[in-house]
Amino acid sequence: MITAIRNYFIFLLRCARIAFVGDWRYYAWMGTLTVFCILGLNAYAKQFANGLVVTGMSDQVSWGVYIANFTFLVGVAAAAVMMVIPVYIYDNEELHDLVIFGELLAVAAILMCLAFVTVDLGRPDRFWHLIPGLGQLNFPASMLSWDVIVLNGYLLLNVHICGYLLYSRYHGRKPARWFYIPFVFIAIFWAISIHTVTAFLYVGLGGRPFWNSAIIGPRFLASAFTAGPALIILALQVIRRVTKYNISDKALLTLRSIVQVSMIINVFLLVCEIFTEFYSGGLHVVSSKYLYLGFHGYHALVPWIWTAITFNLTAMVLLVLPVSRSLRWLNLTCMLCITGIWIEKGMGLVIPGFIPTPLGEMAEYSPSLNEALVCFGIWAFGLLCYTIFLRMAVPILQGNISKANEGEFLRTAAQQEVREPLS
Repeated sequence: MITAIRNYFIFLLRCARIAFVGDWRYYAWMGTLTVFCILGLNAYAKQFANGLVVTGMSDQVSWGVYIANFTFLVGVAAAAVMMVIPVYIYDNEELHDLVIFGELLAVAAILMCLAFVTVDLGRPDRFWHLIPGLGQLNFPASMLSWDVIVLNGYLLLNVHICGYLLYSRYHGRKPARWFYIPFVFIAIFWAISIHTVTAFLYVGLGGRPFWNSAIIGPRFLASAFTAGPALIILALQVIRRVTKYNISDKALLTLRSIVQVSMIINVFLLVCEIFTEFYSGGLHVVSSKYLYLGFHGYHALVPWIWTAITFNLTAMVLLVLPVSRSLRWLNLTCMLCITGIWIEKGMGLVIPGFIPTPLGEMAEYSPSLNEALVCFGIWAFGLLCYTIFLRMAVPILQGNISKANEGEFLRTAAQQEVREPLS
Protein backbone atom coordinates (compact mmCIF):
# COMPACT_ATOMS: atom_id res chain seq x y z
CA MET A 1 0.00 0.00 0.00
CA ILE A 2 2.81 2.42 0.93
CA THR A 3 4.64 1.54 -2.29
CA ALA A 4 1.51 2.22 -4.36
CA ILE A 5 1.02 5.61 -2.71
CA ARG A 6 4.70 6.44 -3.25
CA ASN A 7 4.49 5.47 -6.94
CA TYR A 8 1.40 7.59 -7.41
CA PHE A 9 3.00 10.65 -5.84
CA ILE A 10 6.06 10.19 -8.05
CA PHE A 11 3.71 10.06 -11.04
CA LEU A 12 2.02 13.30 -9.94
CA LEU A 13 5.38 14.96 -9.30
CA ARG A 14 6.66 14.08 -12.76
CA CYS A 15 3.46 15.40 -14.34
CA ALA A 16 3.74 18.62 -12.34
CA ARG A 17 7.37 19.12 -13.35
CA ILE A 18 6.79 18.58 -17.06
CA ALA A 19 3.94 21.13 -16.99
CA PHE A 20 6.51 23.89 -16.43
CA VAL A 21 8.94 22.78 -19.14
CA GLY A 22 8.69 23.77 -22.80
CA ASP A 23 10.13 25.81 -25.63
CA TRP A 24 9.79 29.57 -26.13
CA ARG A 25 6.37 29.18 -27.76
CA TYR A 26 5.08 27.35 -24.71
CA TYR A 27 6.41 29.99 -22.32
CA ALA A 28 5.04 32.82 -24.48
CA TRP A 29 1.59 31.19 -24.61
CA MET A 30 1.51 30.44 -20.88
CA GLY A 31 2.82 33.92 -20.07
CA THR A 32 0.13 35.58 -22.18
CA LEU A 33 -2.60 33.51 -20.53
CA THR A 34 -1.20 34.33 -17.09
CA VAL A 35 -1.34 38.06 -17.87
CA PHE A 36 -5.01 37.77 -18.84
CA CYS A 37 -5.70 35.73 -15.70
CA ILE A 38 -4.17 38.48 -13.56
CA LEU A 39 -6.16 41.18 -15.37
CA GLY A 40 -9.34 39.15 -14.86
CA LEU A 41 -8.54 38.57 -11.19
CA ASN A 42 -7.94 42.29 -10.69
CA ALA A 43 -11.26 43.10 -12.39
CA TYR A 44 -13.04 40.56 -10.19
CA ALA A 45 -11.41 42.07 -7.09
CA LYS A 46 -13.02 45.40 -8.06
CA GLN A 47 -16.35 43.65 -8.53
CA PHE A 48 -16.01 41.85 -5.20
CA ALA A 49 -15.27 45.15 -3.44
CA ASN A 50 -17.92 47.29 -5.15
CA GLY A 51 -20.57 44.70 -6.01
CA LEU A 52 -22.29 43.81 -9.27
CA VAL A 53 -22.89 47.51 -9.92
CA VAL A 54 -19.59 47.52 -11.88
CA THR A 55 -21.17 45.14 -14.42
CA GLY A 56 -23.79 45.96 -17.04
CA MET A 57 -26.40 43.89 -15.21
CA SER A 58 -29.32 45.47 -13.38
CA ASP A 59 -32.47 44.57 -11.48
CA GLN A 60 -34.21 44.15 -14.85
CA VAL A 61 -31.47 42.10 -16.56
CA SER A 62 -29.94 39.99 -13.80
CA TRP A 63 -28.15 37.48 -16.06
CA GLY A 64 -25.55 38.73 -18.50
CA VAL A 65 -22.41 37.64 -20.28
CA TYR A 66 -21.31 35.51 -17.29
CA ILE A 67 -24.30 33.18 -17.63
CA ALA A 68 -24.03 33.38 -21.43
CA ASN A 69 -20.50 31.95 -21.22
CA PHE A 70 -21.63 29.42 -18.64
CA THR A 71 -24.37 28.14 -20.95
CA PHE A 72 -21.99 27.86 -23.90
CA LEU A 73 -19.27 26.07 -21.91
CA VAL A 74 -21.69 23.51 -20.48
CA GLY A 75 -22.30 22.54 -24.09
CA VAL A 76 -18.56 22.33 -24.80
CA ALA A 77 -18.16 20.03 -21.80
CA ALA A 78 -21.08 17.86 -22.85
CA ALA A 79 -19.69 17.57 -26.39
CA ALA A 80 -16.81 15.40 -25.17
CA VAL A 81 -19.30 12.54 -25.32
CA MET A 82 -19.28 12.86 -29.11
CA MET A 83 -15.75 11.42 -29.05
CA VAL A 84 -16.60 8.81 -26.44
CA ILE A 85 -19.53 7.31 -28.36
CA PRO A 86 -17.59 6.46 -31.58
CA VAL A 87 -14.76 4.91 -29.54
CA TYR A 88 -16.58 2.84 -26.96
CA ILE A 89 -19.79 1.99 -28.81
CA TYR A 90 -18.65 1.81 -32.46
CA ASP A 91 -14.99 0.81 -31.79
CA ASN A 92 -13.52 3.67 -33.82
CA GLU A 93 -9.77 3.18 -33.48
CA GLU A 94 -8.94 6.54 -35.09
CA LEU A 95 -10.30 8.37 -32.05
CA HIS A 96 -9.22 5.92 -29.36
CA ASP A 97 -6.36 7.88 -27.79
CA LEU A 98 -7.85 11.21 -28.81
CA VAL A 99 -10.84 10.70 -26.54
CA ILE A 100 -8.59 11.68 -23.62
CA PHE A 101 -8.02 15.09 -25.21
CA GLY A 102 -11.77 15.58 -25.49
CA GLU A 103 -12.38 14.61 -21.88
CA LEU A 104 -9.57 16.87 -20.67
CA LEU A 105 -11.28 19.69 -22.55
CA ALA A 106 -14.48 18.79 -20.71
CA VAL A 107 -12.66 19.09 -17.38
CA ALA A 108 -11.31 22.53 -18.33
CA ALA A 109 -14.76 23.63 -19.56
CA ILE A 110 -16.46 22.55 -16.31
CA LEU A 111 -13.84 24.46 -14.29
CA MET A 112 -14.67 27.56 -16.35
CA CYS A 113 -18.40 26.93 -15.84
CA LEU A 114 -17.95 26.86 -12.08
CA ALA A 115 -15.83 30.01 -12.25
CA PHE A 116 -18.48 31.88 -14.27
CA VAL A 117 -21.19 30.87 -11.81
CA THR A 118 -19.00 32.04 -8.92
CA VAL A 119 -18.32 35.50 -10.39
CA ASP A 120 -22.04 35.87 -11.16
CA LEU A 121 -22.89 35.53 -7.47
CA GLY A 122 -23.35 38.82 -5.68
CA ARG A 123 -22.23 37.15 -2.45
CA PRO A 124 -19.78 34.39 -3.46
CA ASP A 125 -18.95 33.81 0.22
CA ARG A 126 -22.35 32.15 0.50
CA PHE A 127 -21.61 29.44 -2.06
CA TRP A 128 -21.52 26.90 0.77
CA HIS A 129 -25.33 26.96 0.75
CA LEU A 130 -25.07 24.87 -2.43
CA ILE A 131 -22.91 22.17 -0.82
CA PRO A 132 -24.96 19.06 0.08
CA GLY A 133 -24.93 18.42 3.81
CA LEU A 134 -23.82 21.94 4.70
CA GLY A 135 -26.33 24.16 2.97
CA GLN A 136 -29.98 23.84 2.05
CA LEU A 137 -29.75 22.39 -1.44
CA ASN A 138 -33.54 22.05 -1.75
CA PHE A 139 -33.18 18.84 -3.75
CA PRO A 140 -35.05 17.70 -5.85
CA ALA A 141 -37.44 20.67 -6.12
CA SER A 142 -34.81 23.21 -7.20
CA MET A 143 -33.38 22.93 -10.71
CA LEU A 144 -30.29 24.75 -9.44
CA SER A 145 -29.63 21.87 -7.05
CA TRP A 146 -29.79 19.47 -9.99
CA ASP A 147 -27.32 21.65 -11.88
CA VAL A 148 -24.86 21.62 -8.97
CA ILE A 149 -25.01 17.83 -8.78
CA VAL A 150 -24.71 17.09 -12.52
CA LEU A 151 -21.86 19.57 -13.12
CA ASN A 152 -19.72 18.38 -10.23
CA GLY A 153 -20.58 14.75 -10.96
CA TYR A 154 -19.53 15.13 -14.60
CA LEU A 155 -16.30 16.78 -13.48
CA LEU A 156 -15.47 13.86 -11.18
CA LEU A 157 -16.33 11.29 -13.86
CA ASN A 158 -13.98 12.84 -16.42
CA VAL A 159 -11.18 13.33 -13.89
CA HIS A 160 -11.42 9.66 -12.90
CA ILE A 161 -11.51 8.35 -16.49
CA CYS A 162 -8.63 10.51 -17.75
CA GLY A 163 -6.54 10.03 -14.62
CA TYR A 164 -6.88 6.26 -14.62
CA LEU A 165 -6.18 5.86 -18.34
CA LEU A 166 -3.08 8.05 -18.14
CA TYR A 167 -1.81 6.31 -15.00
CA SER A 168 -2.27 2.93 -16.68
CA ARG A 169 -0.40 4.15 -19.76
CA TYR A 170 2.36 5.46 -17.48
CA HIS A 171 2.79 1.96 -16.02
CA GLY A 172 2.65 0.39 -19.48
CA ARG A 173 -0.24 -1.87 -18.59
CA LYS A 174 -3.67 -2.38 -20.07
CA PRO A 175 -6.35 -0.60 -18.01
CA ALA A 176 -8.86 -2.83 -16.24
CA ARG A 177 -12.09 -2.44 -18.17
CA TRP A 178 -14.26 -2.97 -15.10
CA PHE A 179 -12.63 0.03 -13.43
CA TYR A 180 -13.38 2.62 -16.10
CA ILE A 181 -15.79 1.31 -18.79
CA PRO A 182 -18.87 1.55 -16.51
CA PHE A 183 -17.93 5.17 -15.74
CA VAL A 184 -17.56 5.86 -19.48
CA PHE A 185 -21.14 4.80 -20.15
CA ILE A 186 -22.37 6.71 -17.11
CA ALA A 187 -20.53 9.76 -18.45
CA ILE A 188 -22.34 9.43 -21.82
CA PHE A 189 -25.74 9.77 -20.17
CA TRP A 190 -24.39 12.30 -17.68
CA ALA A 191 -23.11 14.54 -20.52
CA ILE A 192 -26.61 14.68 -21.99
CA SER A 193 -28.03 15.41 -18.55
CA ILE A 194 -25.79 18.39 -17.78
CA HIS A 195 -27.00 20.33 -20.81
CA THR A 196 -30.58 19.16 -20.46
CA VAL A 197 -30.65 20.36 -16.85
CA THR A 198 -29.11 23.66 -17.96
CA ALA A 199 -31.92 24.03 -20.51
CA PHE A 200 -34.47 23.24 -17.81
CA LEU A 201 -33.08 26.13 -15.73
CA TYR A 202 -34.46 28.44 -18.41
CA VAL A 203 -37.58 26.50 -19.37
CA GLY A 204 -38.68 26.21 -15.73
CA LEU A 205 -38.95 29.99 -15.25
CA GLY A 206 -42.61 30.57 -15.97
CA GLY A 207 -42.31 34.34 -15.70
CA ARG A 208 -40.01 34.48 -18.71
CA PRO A 209 -42.15 33.40 -21.71
CA PHE A 210 -39.26 33.71 -24.19
CA TRP A 211 -37.73 30.59 -22.63
CA ASN A 212 -40.96 28.63 -22.19
CA SER A 213 -40.48 26.23 -25.07
CA ALA A 214 -40.06 22.47 -25.02
CA ILE A 215 -37.63 22.77 -27.92
CA ILE A 216 -34.97 24.56 -25.83
CA GLY A 217 -33.52 21.26 -24.54
CA PRO A 218 -33.04 19.68 -28.00
CA ARG A 219 -31.64 22.98 -29.33
CA PHE A 220 -29.11 23.05 -26.51
CA LEU A 221 -27.93 19.54 -27.32
CA ALA A 222 -27.75 20.16 -31.08
CA SER A 223 -25.75 23.36 -30.62
CA ALA A 224 -23.48 21.69 -28.06
CA PHE A 225 -22.70 18.81 -30.41
CA THR A 226 -21.87 21.41 -33.07
CA ALA A 227 -19.61 23.85 -31.20
CA GLY A 228 -17.91 21.30 -28.95
CA PRO A 229 -16.51 18.97 -31.64
CA ALA A 230 -15.64 22.05 -33.74
CA LEU A 231 -13.51 23.33 -30.86
CA ILE A 232 -11.95 19.88 -30.45
CA ILE A 233 -11.04 19.81 -34.17
CA LEU A 234 -9.12 23.06 -33.81
CA ALA A 235 -7.47 21.92 -30.57
CA LEU A 236 -6.34 18.61 -32.11
CA GLN A 237 -4.69 20.41 -34.99
CA VAL A 238 -2.78 22.64 -32.59
CA ILE A 239 -1.70 19.56 -30.63
CA ARG A 240 -0.57 17.82 -33.81
CA ARG A 241 1.46 20.80 -34.98
CA VAL A 242 3.11 21.64 -31.65
CA THR A 243 3.78 18.15 -30.24
CA LYS A 244 4.05 16.07 -33.43
CA TYR A 245 1.50 13.70 -31.88
CA ASN A 246 0.06 11.35 -34.50
CA ILE A 247 -3.45 12.64 -35.21
CA SER A 248 -4.79 11.48 -38.56
CA ASP A 249 -6.90 13.55 -40.93
CA LYS A 250 -9.43 10.72 -40.86
CA ALA A 251 -10.06 11.37 -37.16
CA LEU A 252 -10.65 15.06 -37.86
CA LEU A 253 -13.06 14.22 -40.68
CA THR A 254 -14.98 11.88 -38.37
CA LEU A 255 -15.54 14.80 -36.02
CA ARG A 256 -16.47 16.92 -39.05
CA SER A 257 -19.30 14.49 -39.80
CA ILE A 258 -20.63 14.98 -36.28
CA VAL A 259 -20.48 18.77 -36.62
CA GLN A 260 -22.20 18.54 -40.02
CA VAL A 261 -25.22 16.59 -38.78
CA SER A 262 -25.51 18.60 -35.56
CA MET A 263 -25.41 21.95 -37.36
CA ILE A 264 -28.17 20.91 -39.77
CA ILE A 265 -30.33 19.86 -36.80
CA ASN A 266 -29.50 23.06 -34.92
CA VAL A 267 -30.51 25.29 -37.87
CA PHE A 268 -33.70 23.26 -38.40
CA LEU A 269 -34.71 23.67 -34.75
CA LEU A 270 -33.97 27.40 -34.92
CA VAL A 271 -36.23 27.74 -37.98
CA CYS A 272 -38.98 25.83 -36.13
CA GLU A 273 -38.66 28.16 -33.14
CA ILE A 274 -38.76 31.32 -35.26
CA PHE A 275 -41.80 30.08 -37.22
CA THR A 276 -43.71 29.16 -34.06
CA GLU A 277 -43.10 32.50 -32.38
CA PHE A 278 -43.73 34.84 -35.32
CA TYR A 279 -46.56 32.93 -37.03
CA SER A 280 -48.63 32.10 -33.96
CA GLY A 281 -47.81 35.24 -31.97
CA GLY A 282 -48.39 35.15 -28.23
CA LEU A 283 -46.28 36.33 -25.31
CA HIS A 284 -43.04 35.08 -26.88
CA VAL A 285 -43.24 37.40 -29.84
CA VAL A 286 -42.30 40.65 -28.04
CA SER A 287 -38.91 39.35 -26.91
CA SER A 288 -38.40 37.70 -30.30
CA LYS A 289 -39.18 40.94 -32.14
CA TYR A 290 -36.73 42.76 -29.89
CA LEU A 291 -34.07 40.13 -30.63
CA TYR A 292 -34.51 39.79 -34.39
CA LEU A 293 -36.01 43.10 -35.52
CA GLY A 294 -35.74 45.57 -32.66
CA PHE A 295 -38.70 46.88 -30.67
CA HIS A 296 -39.77 50.50 -30.18
CA GLY A 297 -36.30 51.86 -30.88
CA TYR A 298 -34.44 49.22 -28.83
CA HIS A 299 -32.23 47.05 -31.03
CA ALA A 300 -28.95 46.36 -29.21
CA LEU A 301 -29.11 42.60 -29.90
CA VAL A 302 -30.17 42.75 -33.54
CA PRO A 303 -26.60 42.88 -34.95
CA TRP A 304 -25.58 40.05 -32.61
CA ILE A 305 -28.27 37.59 -33.60
CA TRP A 306 -28.06 38.25 -37.34
CA THR A 307 -24.30 37.79 -37.17
CA ALA A 308 -24.90 34.44 -35.47
CA ILE A 309 -27.48 33.38 -38.05
CA THR A 310 -25.17 34.37 -40.91
CA PHE A 311 -22.27 32.44 -39.40
CA ASN A 312 -24.39 29.35 -38.72
CA LEU A 313 -25.94 29.29 -42.20
CA THR A 314 -22.55 29.81 -43.85
CA ALA A 315 -21.04 27.03 -41.73
CA MET A 316 -23.91 24.69 -42.59
CA VAL A 317 -23.46 25.29 -46.32
CA LEU A 318 -19.70 24.73 -46.07
CA LEU A 319 -20.22 21.53 -44.09
CA VAL A 320 -22.60 20.17 -46.72
CA LEU A 321 -20.18 20.97 -49.52
CA PRO A 322 -17.10 18.75 -50.07
CA VAL A 323 -14.87 21.82 -49.80
CA SER A 324 -14.96 21.56 -45.99
CA ARG A 325 -13.04 18.28 -46.19
CA SER A 326 -10.00 20.47 -46.81
CA LEU A 327 -8.46 21.41 -43.46
CA ARG A 328 -8.18 25.08 -44.39
CA TRP A 329 -11.89 25.36 -45.09
CA LEU A 330 -12.71 23.05 -42.20
CA ASN A 331 -10.89 25.36 -39.79
CA LEU A 332 -12.82 28.36 -41.11
CA THR A 333 -16.07 26.42 -40.77
CA CYS A 334 -15.27 25.43 -37.19
CA MET A 335 -14.55 29.04 -36.23
CA LEU A 336 -17.86 30.11 -37.77
CA CYS A 337 -19.66 27.36 -35.83
CA ILE A 338 -18.07 28.28 -32.51
CA THR A 339 -18.71 32.01 -32.89
CA GLY A 340 -22.24 31.59 -34.19
CA ILE A 341 -23.24 29.14 -31.45
CA TRP A 342 -21.66 31.32 -28.75
CA ILE A 343 -23.73 34.32 -29.83
CA GLU A 344 -26.91 32.29 -30.35
CA LYS A 345 -26.75 30.51 -26.98
CA GLY A 346 -25.33 33.48 -25.14
CA MET A 347 -26.43 36.97 -26.07
CA GLY A 348 -29.21 35.59 -28.27
CA LEU A 349 -30.81 33.43 -25.58
CA VAL A 350 -30.00 34.79 -22.13
CA ILE A 351 -30.53 38.53 -22.62
CA PRO A 352 -33.84 38.62 -24.57
CA GLY A 353 -35.50 36.53 -21.86
CA PHE A 354 -35.34 39.60 -19.61
CA ILE A 355 -36.44 42.15 -22.22
CA PRO A 356 -39.12 43.29 -21.82
CA THR A 357 -39.59 42.66 -18.10
CA PRO A 358 -42.79 41.01 -16.82
CA LEU A 359 -44.03 44.58 -16.20
CA GLY A 360 -43.35 45.56 -19.81
CA GLU A 361 -40.28 47.70 -19.10
CA MET A 362 -37.56 47.89 -21.74
CA ALA A 363 -34.07 47.86 -20.19
CA GLU A 364 -31.23 46.97 -22.54
CA TYR A 365 -28.00 45.32 -21.46
CA SER A 366 -24.41 45.54 -22.65
CA PRO A 367 -21.41 44.14 -20.75
CA SER A 368 -19.11 46.63 -19.03
CA LEU A 369 -15.33 46.70 -19.49
CA ASN A 370 -14.86 45.22 -16.01
CA GLU A 371 -17.26 42.41 -16.90
CA ALA A 372 -15.39 41.71 -20.14
CA LEU A 373 -12.04 41.57 -18.34
CA VAL A 374 -13.41 39.02 -15.87
CA CYS A 375 -14.65 36.92 -18.80
CA PHE A 376 -11.28 37.09 -20.57
CA GLY A 377 -9.59 36.12 -17.31
CA ILE A 378 -11.77 33.03 -16.86
CA TRP A 379 -11.29 31.96 -20.47
CA ALA A 380 -7.53 32.41 -20.03
CA PHE A 381 -7.71 30.33 -16.84
CA GLY A 382 -9.53 27.54 -18.68
CA LEU A 383 -7.06 27.56 -21.57
CA LEU A 384 -4.22 27.59 -19.05
CA CYS A 385 -5.65 24.50 -17.34
CA TYR A 386 -6.21 22.73 -20.67
CA THR A 387 -2.67 23.52 -21.81
CA ILE A 388 -1.26 22.10 -18.58
CA PHE A 389 -3.42 18.99 -18.91
CA LEU A 390 -2.17 18.45 -22.47
CA ARG A 391 1.44 19.12 -21.49
CA MET A 392 1.17 16.32 -18.94
CA ALA A 393 -0.89 13.91 -21.05
CA VAL A 394 0.93 13.99 -24.41
CA PRO A 395 4.37 12.80 -23.13
CA ILE A 396 2.66 9.95 -21.28
CA LEU A 397 0.69 8.89 -24.36
CA GLN A 398 3.88 9.09 -26.46
CA GLY A 399 5.80 6.98 -23.92
CA ASN A 400 8.33 9.71 -23.07
CA ILE A 401 7.25 9.62 -19.43
CA SER A 402 6.69 6.14 -18.05
CA LYS A 403 7.43 3.86 -15.14
CA ALA A 404 10.33 2.40 -17.15
CA ASN A 405 12.32 5.66 -17.04
CA GLU A 406 11.32 6.60 -13.52
CA GLY A 407 14.75 5.63 -12.17
CA GLU A 408 16.44 8.23 -14.35
CA PHE A 409 14.03 10.85 -13.04
CA LEU A 410 14.78 9.93 -9.41
CA ARG A 411 18.53 10.04 -9.99
CA THR A 412 18.22 13.48 -11.58
CA ALA A 413 16.12 14.72 -8.68
CA ALA A 414 18.65 13.35 -6.15
CA GLN A 415 21.55 15.06 -7.96
CA GLN A 416 19.67 18.37 -7.86
CA GLU A 417 19.15 18.01 -4.12
CA VAL A 418 22.88 17.39 -3.64
CA ARG A 419 23.80 20.44 -5.71
CA GLU A 420 21.19 22.66 -4.03
CA PRO A 421 20.90 21.39 -0.43
CA LEU A 422 19.35 24.63 0.88
CA SER A 423 16.58 24.77 -1.71
